[in-house]
Order: sequence, then C-alpha cells, then structure tokens
Amino acid sequence: MDLLRFATIGSVDDGKSTLIGRLLVDTRQLFSDQIEAIEAASQRRGIGDLDLSFVTDGLRAEREQGITIDVAYRYAATPSRKFIIADCPGHVQYTANMATGASTATAALVVVDATAGLKDQSKRHLCIASLLGVRHFIVCANKMDLADWDEASFRRIEEEMHSLPPLFVADSITVIPISALLGDNAVEHSPNTPYYDGPTVLEALEQRPSSDHADDGRAGGARMPVQWILRAPGKGRSYAGMVDGSPLRVGDPIVVLPDGLESAVTEITTPSGIVDEAPPGIAVSLVLADDVDASRGDLIASLDDPAHVTNEFSAIVCWFSTTPLRSGNRFRIKHTTKTTPGIVAQVLDRFESNDFSLVAAESLDANDIGTVIIQTAAPLAVDDYERNRTTGSFIVIDEATNITVGAGMIRLRSTEN
Repeated sequence: MDLLRFATIGSVDDGKSTLIGRLLVDTRQLFSDQIEAIEAASQRRGIGDLDLSFVTDGLRAEREQGITIDVAYRYAATPSRKFIIADCPGHVQYTANMATGASTATAALVVVDATAGLKDQSKRHLCIASLLGVRHFIVCANKMDLADWDEASFRRIEEEMHSLPPLFVADSITVIPISALLGDNAVEHSPNTPYYDGPTVLEALEQRPSSDHADDGRAGGARMPVQWILRAPGKGRSYAGMVDGSPLRVGDPIVVLPDGLESAVTEITTPSGIVDEAPPGIAVSLVLADDVDASRGDLIASLDDPAHVTNEFSAIVCWFSTTPLRSGNRFRIKHTTKTTPGIVAQVLDRFESNDFSLVAAESLDANDIGTVIIQTAAPLAVDDYERNRTTGSFIVIDEATNITVGAGMIRLRSTEN
C-alpha cells in the first residue's frame, strides 16, 4: 500500500479534531479500550457519551479549553492506502505548530464552518499550506446540520475556494458538505445532501496522489546532508545522513558542498545492510572513492545536478515571535544539519491573508508571512523550496533564548530573476 501524509487545517472551532475522530471511529481504527477512555474523559468533562475531538486532543489543556494546541499525529489505513494524519491547531496563537504539521504534508484537509464561511485564520492556513508546497486541498464545509443542509451555504464556500487569488496555488480542490459530528459524507454518503454527488471525505483522501511520488519530476538530484562522520577499523571514514531528492546509487559521481570536492559513491549501507541503491527517506552511510574533507553540515549532492551554494538568498518567512522581524536583525539560521549566524538584510513585503495580496513592508509581526533577504556567515548549499523541501527550508533561531522564531522557504528563482 502507498502512503498519504495529510494535515487538517482551518480556523479554531471549525471542527478539525472532531472530523479526524469521526474518520478514525467510523473506519474502526481505534481499539475498544481507546474508545472507552475517550468516553470516560467526555463524561468527566460533562460533554456527553463521546466527544470525538478527544481522539486527537490528548493534552489536559486542550480538553479543558476545547482547542487543539499541539500537532497531534495519528496513523490509519484502509484496504487501499495508509495515512499519516497531522491534526493542526487552528488558534492564531499556535500558527507555528500548524506550519510544522503542514510542512511534510502532500494534501490538506481544510475544515470550514458552513455557517460562517472562510475566516481570516482559514485563509492564513491556506496561504501557509500553499507556500509549504501542499498542492491538493479537500475542503470540508462542516456543520451543515447547523445550516439546515442549505445548498447555498455549501455553494458559497465552494465559490470562495475557487476564487482565491493566484498566489494560492493548488493542483486540485474538492469541496464536500459534511457534518463531522453526525458523520454525514465523512465515510458514508449522506441522504441530506441530494445536491452533492462527489466523493466522501474518505474517498477523496484515497483518490489524492501518494506522498511516495508527490515530488516526482521536481525533486532534482540526489541530496544527503551529512549528519555524522563514522570511522570503522580498517574501512576508513563513511558519511551518515538521510537521502533526499533522488535515489543514491553505487558508482554515482557526487560533489561535497559547499567546498566543491568531487568523488563517487563506492558503498551504501542502510540499517538492513549493504545495498546498491538507496531511495529518498532512507538513513544511510556512504563510503566515497576519495578521502574528502567532509563534516557535519556539508551536503553530498549529485555531481550532474548540484545544489546552489550561496551566502544570500530570498525567502518566504513565517514569523512566530511577538518581537517584530526587521532589517538588520541577527539570528542563527539552521539549514538541514548546518547552523550558521545570519542577518536579515531586508524585509521586502508581507502577505495579506484576507485577499492573498503582497504589500510592501519594513517589518513582520507575529504570525505574519513575508518575503525577506537573508545573508549568512557561512555559505549554504540550497535548493528552491518548490524543488526540494529539505534543502529549500530553514528555521530562524533567536540567539539569546535559543527559541525558534521563524520558518523559511527559499526562493532562488526570485533572486535569480
């Protein structure tokens, strides 16, 4: 079976956790003792027999406040596919956690309150997910029972999604009228929506492209950020890390960046033993034909399709700190396995989430998204984020507190053009 990674996104109280709970319960993904524990927690909170949001909201503060705070990961499977689910928080205060959950997703399950339509936070989540490279959106017009199954409420959300500005990029958008609380159109088709003849939520998830092949055609050459140097008696040095981009094969010519040292792969070892080829997502150690001077933070890349080595690049940054981001601010930039001092050379613009427009800006406030130019003390081997999520992303760390205050997506095309 193939695998789909998807994230649930949308504004607070629109029903994201309840929908995931409904999908897991109705597809019998939970054991009886898990359901009994959720029933007991629901009764203690005075909510009723079964609060489906408790399936993913496991923190005490989440259950007390009725909101999701941290990203909750769940695993599920149907006869045709496996799923990794990231249930992301909707509250604006936890936008950073939402970005974390969506960063590895291929599809987004967007939950919208049908009685209210797309809220500003929903649009902010859509913007972030699109910038993070999510291209498939399953939009659930939830709480249709509260809207008396009104077709006009459903069509309004459908129209809003299909009329989003060009900055929102999507390969597919499917809008489904549902009730997560009652289960309509979640797993089984509902008689309450005779005007809708599309897939259920589960069917839509099964129809989306697999995460295993989501990056085909745009991942570029092989990449392996060096995480550790291994020394074995009588065998010399090998270089450990995770393969990304395209597969690595024995005999492949490679280059070690940023220094540009060339060599070739002579041996690949995985946890299962020595292999001739390692696909992306596999932890390996490489033996090279030459004794090159590589260390943690360097990048082993395909010689015929290397990464771009630079000290300056343009990036889209999601800013999380309450202290505004301004030109001249100094931080530590962590890119793959390398950390280097960096400076914000210039803040260029800011995304307006209500209409997805770009406006000139001199600073970014908490939860703002904008374009900045970053300069780093040490050269980095980077790719455009659209081409490779691993080598095209970085995090911004406050030097004084060691707290992650921002996440960035590199835009080489903006710099080169």
